[in-house]
Amino acid sequence: MDDTLPAEKTALRARMMALRETLNTPDAGAALARVLLPRMPATPTRIAAFWSMGAEIDTAPAIQALHAAGHHILLPVTPPRGQALTFRAWAPGCAMAPGRFGTQHPADGAEAAPEWLLVPLLAFDARGHRLGYGGGYYDRTLAGLPGARAVGVAYAAQQVPRVPTGPRDMALHAIATEEGWITPA
Repeated sequence: MDDTLPAEKTALRARMMALRETLNTPDAGAALARVLLPRMPATPTRIAAFWSMGAEIDTAPAIQALHAAGHHILLPVTPPRGQALTFRAWAPGCAMAPGRFGTQHPADGAEAAPEWLLVPLLAFDARGHRLGYGGGYYDRTLAGLPGARAVGVAYAAQQVPRVPTGPRDMALHAIATEEGWITPA
C-alpha cells in the first residue's frame, strides 16, 4: 500500500467536509430525487438508502419518491467496526432506533440484501471512486454484494479530479447529484 494514502485521504476528507458545509440549498434534495427516480428500475427493487446527516445532500425526497414508486426501501444498520452493513426494511411511519455515529435505522424491520444501494460520500471522481468517512463500511458491504448496483449520492461540487484509492476501495456504478447523473468513464 502507498504510504501516503492515509494522509491523502485524511487531507481530502477535511477539505471536503468544510466545502460541503457551504453547499446546502433548499431544493437540492428535490433535484436529486428528480435525477434518481427515472434511472432506477421500473419494477420494484430492494434499494438501500440512508437518511442524510449534517451537511449531506437531503435524501428524504428521493427515499419518499422511490417508496411511492413501489420500491422496497432498506436502511443500513451500522455494526461494530470491521464488519459490513446490514439493512432493514423501512416504510413511512415505522419505528426507528438510534444507531452508531448518530444514524437511525428501522427498529424492527426485516433484514434483506439490497439490489441497489445509494451510497453517501465526501468526494467522488469521474472514474467512479468515492471517498467515504473512513470506516470502510460501504467498501466491505459492496465487496460482499457483487451483483448490486452502487450509486453515490452527493452535491455536484463534491467532484474532485482524483480520489486517492487503495486495493479495498470499491468503485461506484454511477453518481447522482442535484445537477445530474454521472456514469464513470
